[in-house]
Amino acid sequence: MPPRPAQDPAAAPVSAVIGVDSSTQSTKAAVVDIATGRLLAVGRAPHTVTGRAGARESDPGQWWDALCAAVAAALAEADLDPAAVTGIAVAGQQHGLVVLGADGTPLRPALLWNDTRSAPQAAALTRALGGTDAWLERTGSVPVASMTAAKWMWLRENEPDTAAATAAVRLPHDHLTERLTGTAVTDPGDASGTCWYDPVAGAYDPVLLDLTGMRAALLPEVAPTGAAPAGRLTPEAARALGLPPGIPVAAGTGDNMAAAVGLGLGAEGLLDHPVISLGTSGTVFAATRNRPHSPLLAGFAATDGTRLPLGCTLNCTLAVDKVAALLGLDREDAAPGGETVLLPFLDGERTPDLPDASGLLHGLRHDTTRQQILGAAYEGAVVTLLRALDVLPLDAPDAPLRLIGGGARGTMWVETVRRLSGRAVVLPAAGELVALGAAALAAGAATGRDPVALAVEWGTGEGRELPAVPRDTTTWDRVTSVLDRAAPALLTTRP
Repeated sequence: MPPRPAQDPAAAPVSAVIGVDSSTQSTKAAVVDIATGRLLAVGRAPHTVTGRAGARESDPGQWWDALCAAVAAALAEADLDPAAVTGIAVAGQQHGLVVLGADGTPLRPALLWNDTRSAPQAAALTRALGGTDAWLERTGSVPVASMTAAKWMWLRENEPDTAAATAAVRLPHDHLTERLTGTAVTDPGDASGTCWYDPVAGAYDPVLLDLTGMRAALLPEVAPTGAAPAGRLTPEAARALGLPPGIPVAAGTGDNMAAAVGLGLGAEGLLDHPVISLGTSGTVFAATRNRPHSPLLAGFAATDGTRLPLGCTLNCTLAVDKVAALLGLDREDAAPGGETVLLPFLDGERTPDLPDASGLLHGLRHDTTRQQILGAAYEGAVVTLLRALDVLPLDAPDAPLRLIGGGARGTMWVETVRRLSGRAVVLPAAGELVALGAAALAAGAATGRDPVALAVEWGTGEGRELPAVPRDTTTWDRVTSVLDRAAPALLTTRP
């Protein structure tokens, strides 16, 4: 790996970019020095999510307001002349459905990725194309409630007037990029999570568009991979953000794809190296040239032309924190579950595809402790992620796991992953990897350089490696046995 430039901010004027992470719960704006990758400041602003009984929605207008507030906070913290900012890019939560009217404003709140009301539509789409194998052959993904196409079908069936009035369909990051540039554009990574895009052909699939009743004219253009800017910051957006008009705006991408860029995945030596992200949801993914073929994975594309097969669970840190709160325990006050198994499917589940699932507690004894019950929640969440890891089509099966997200800062999360995987774990030192990946995309648009190569030079994926420990096969077998026997009948609580 080439040496990184010395980090001496006084040596030369800073040329910076802004990487935006617009997630389910908040927006983060990272100001990054292009030359060194040094994180100068991070601004934050919250989002509001509404809904119950499977519904999860947000007003897209608040994403823009939060973006403006986060950028302002970051610039103030960095004490940076806005003229030093030479590019910006947005990474956003995947799959969400934003429908716009003829005037370009949202017709209704966005349906978010974790809105499970579209599960029946996802199942109907699977059948309509000929089943699971037909979808895996065509897109590498099987429709689940999270996917944009399923949400569009739900809208057509439940709010036909809104669907009929729709003049444009956007993903969350597309919507924000359009606010920045005035141009309707997406990228191959986020487009690959819609179920109407073919990641092999690199284009919208006319058969799938017809199947879902979607017109290509409603969708944004898919930008090619590479560093070319998708547009320029409009004067109106520049005034709202306090940035120079006309600076390059990258096409951006989905949050998982941006994290992959921030980690340098796909670069030499990091191809086929898996990542586990422990956040509100849990994900496992890797940059690879191999085609996935498993219903446990989504066959996503990366931003650099490689593939990014990914497994995603709905229930991760938030679900375990809920169990801790119910037990009156701190999240770290946990012990291995022993005979207890807890499947923390509190919001339904995506992997495995059980959208109507609830949590299941099994194996209680008189001597079971609260700490063991909490530890069992960790184990249930980790096992569901590792089952997806086991089917990633990787040529480096023994590569260390890179562990990121909020959970990667928790001792119990890290040790549970080590114990149940039996693999070495790397803990990247850099935080805000989604925002840093977006910053690398912005830097690529500003300089013409490869964003993944830039991230490798910045060293944002480097960190401490923990050695492998013997795999706890007893717990693994116990949890997987309960999961296989319980799903789907014992976990289904709604008709």
